[in-house]
Amino acid sequence: MSTGIRFDGVSVAYGGNTVLESFGLTVEPGEFMALLGPSGSGKTTALRAVAGFVRPTAGRVFIGDRDVTDLPPHRRGIGMVVQQYALFPHMKVDANVAFGLKARKAPRSEIAARVAEALEMTGMSAYAGRYPRELSGGQQQRVAVARALAVRPGVLLLDEPLSALDAQLRSGMLAELARLHRELPDVSMLYVTHDQIEALTLADRIAVMDGGRLQDCGTPQDLYRRPGTAFTASFVGGANLLPVTVADGGGVHLGGTRLDVAAGGAAAGAPATLCVRPHLVGLGEGPNALRGTVAEVQWRGATHRLCVDVAGHRVTADLRELRETPPLGTEVTVHFAAHDAVLLPAGAGGGEGRG
Repeated sequence: MSTGIRFDGVSVAYGGNTVLESFGLTVEPGEFMALLGPSGSGKTTALRAVAGFVRPTAGRVFIGDRDVTDLPPHRRGIGMVVQQYALFPHMKVDANVAFGLKARKAPRSEIAARVAEALEMTGMSAYAGRYPRELSGGQQQRVAVARALAVRPGVLLLDEPLSALDAQLRSGMLAELARLHRELPDVSMLYVTHDQIEALTLADRIAVMDGGRLQDCGTPQDLYRRPGTAFTASFVGGANLLPVTVADGGGVHLGGTRLDVAAGGAAAGAPATLCVRPHLVGLGEGPNALRGTVAEVQWRGATHRLCVDVAGHRVTADLRELRETPPLGTEVTVHFAAHDAVLLPAGAGGGEGRG
């Protein structure tokens, strides 16, 4: 039966230092939820509270309808995968996968079948007789996932499981985790990462965290296209965040330039933050044109990233690979469509977010 996760006002403190504060979040049964945020944002602490490795100083943790706040980890019905694999080097792959089943005193007659099932699911059946040292990093992580799945958990916790892998292995594991989510619709997955690409690729919803608090939560598409805060816009996908003032009759002012964007009912004269994704900024004349000076040009293979100084603010444009790039210091015009901009409450702005 599917089981979800619910954090009910959970706080965690170490030595008087609060690292998770009044955290409330529901992971629906069968949902893949990513906890996304920078180091120290509280995301791993939240996951460890579900696992039973940290004790909340306030609030309760539920798995399904069960309050598991006071239960030890082995009684919570979870599987867990961490970034460093945590495989036993002296055990072969099949023994590693069987370890959790034996610890839970599963019937001996079932263990072999469930190990075989988990290895088949992760594409590791041919490696059952090998030791971890005979496997690549990606293969070791697949074994760790197989071990977690072998106990048939209602909840699977993944703590930055791809951070120790190189780019090519990470890409392959992303595809494998996406496939597992499709094939295991009854398993709720809570995935901790600081990598926006992993969150956007895998998650049904993303919970954005910073400073021990939940900042935003929504589908990847919603958070990317219509972020609710400047922090979300910066951390989920990267963005130009520019401090503007709402103009009379609609639109906004950036310095002395009036821009045609929906003000969303904000009062004239109110400060706000204008959010525009770099790939939606064009080079040359067009609507909402901004004149500035080229400050940096980066070649990124299929695209060039152009950084333009506009009235003391940096505007970044990700453009299809240019045949000729403008020299540094050249005056250029960049532009964006009104419907590609989002106006956010005044806050952190004045620069480019994480790209």
